[in-house]
Amino acid sequence: MAAQGGGGGVGDEGRVAQRVDAKHAGELTQEQVNFMRTVEREQLRRNVHRLRGRNLGVALGLGAVVLGIYGYTFYSVGQERFLDDIDEDVKAAKARSEERHSNN
Repeated sequence: MAAQGGGGGVGDEGRVAQRVDAKHAGELTQEQVNFMRTVEREQLRRNVHRLRGRNLGVALGLGAVVLGIYGYTFYSVGQERFLDDIDEDVKAAKARSEERHSNN
């Protein structure tokens, strides 16, 4: 029975679909090439929604990472007080400078 049904035996090699490159297959008729293009377009049309879903997921993931880094950067810079120390040093230096000039 397996020989009649074509269930993937050794003699069934001719029945397996093989990928054909339309550019290099000179023995194909124009009708066959057009049919291959039609089939490829139909397969792409069926898979577009799945590809769009994946692309949307990747875009949302990357956007979340970028916004997270951006937000964390602002948060961490807002927490740093090194500029306050510099400002205090500048004020102290100005005060000392003014004291020197007023004593003269």
